[in-house]
Amino acid sequence: MKETEILALLQKYQEGTLSDEDKDKLDAWYLYAASNSNRDLNEYELEDSYGYLKSKLPLHAETKVIKIWPRIVAAASIALLLGTGILYWTKPKEKMVHIVEKTEEIVPGGTRGILTLSNGKQIVLSDISAKDTIAKEGENDEVTIKMDANGVITYTVNPNAEISKENANAFNTLSTPTGGQYNIVLADGTKVYLNTVSSLKYPTRFNGNQRLVELEGEAYFEVAKNKEKPFMVKSGNQSVEVLGTHFNIHAYNNEPVIKTTLLEGSVSVTYKNQKTFLKPGEQSNAAYNSNTIVIRKVDTEAAVAWKNGRFKFDNADLKSVMKQLERWYGIKVEYRGDVSDVRFSGGTFMNKNLSEVLKVLELSNIKFKVEGKTIIVYP
Repeated sequence: MKETEILALLQKYQEGTLSDEDKDKLDAWYLYAASNSNRDLNEYELEDSYGYLKSKLPLHAETKVIKIWPRIVAAASIALLLGTGILYWTKPKEKMVHIVEKTEEIVPGGTRGILTLSNGKQIVLSDISAKDTIAKEGENDEVTIKMDANGVITYTVNPNAEISKENANAFNTLSTPTGGQYNIVLADGTKVYLNTVSSLKYPTRFNGNQRLVELEGEAYFEVAKNKEKPFMVKSGNQSVEVLGTHFNIHAYNNEPVIKTTLLEGSVSVTYKNQKTFLKPGEQSNAAYNSNTIVIRKVDTEAAVAWKNGRFKFDNADLKSVMKQLERWYGIKVEYRGDVSDVRFSGGTFMNKNLSEVLKVLELSNIKFKVEGKTIIVYP
């Protein structure tokens, strides 16, 4: 098969217009070339197999095509050939191709959570198949905990039930593991979207003159309005108070700054001895090693993109970007060289495999090498 013919078939593959007959032709050629290979090469020595193919392809005399594999295998072979970036084309005199074994894809996280009841019992939410009542709280079943058809946890207070001493100050905790997110509706109707590697401690019902919850990690809140009972979120040395509004808090213990982003309404932010108020579109930054609060205008869509299933970066530094990937994909990141001045804008979807996300980041001239679950970053 001539070089021009092969390139034409590959172009059709990239465009998604290959016919079944063309797939068989390309598969037969691939099998012939790969079967004669005797050369190993690590996948990271190539930056772009398709571009490399067009510039280096050493094809020779036309070869008789014999159909060896079914069409479904042919399609898989082509996907391996083009989609993994692990081709090596030898010098013309060798006439051989070798395919390095494809590394296992690192898949994205999903809907996973653990609910800890006031008695210490833990319920792994991802293991629950029934979408109905999953637990009750209190001696008199004052609070019913349910899971709806979308997997959202809801709390319903029985107004006719006598409040037992046990449930007067009962707390539950919703936590998410690495690669997990979960949504919950609290007893007052407040919706909380909990990001990965986070936990929210909250009362099963809100008694007294305030609604207090405690957050570690990241969460987006849509607070039910109640002018008589302010809603408060405590994260370390910071507390946020609202009456009813939408905001995001990013407060991971392994990051140096607590970020609170307001989307609508107003909130007050107190950090150590400082207090300030946010307007929509503003974000407060409270550094652990400082006593001050810095306010800046931000892209609110980037701050809450995770809630909508996206990575979105607004001039984000490389290390903060990689921390998001560590939590979502369960990876470890190592740096080889100075990357302090590398910043990203743009994004991609969180349901993609890690390899696809890294390709997007590589557009900023950063190189990645995957070794198992470790990602090595080169400037």
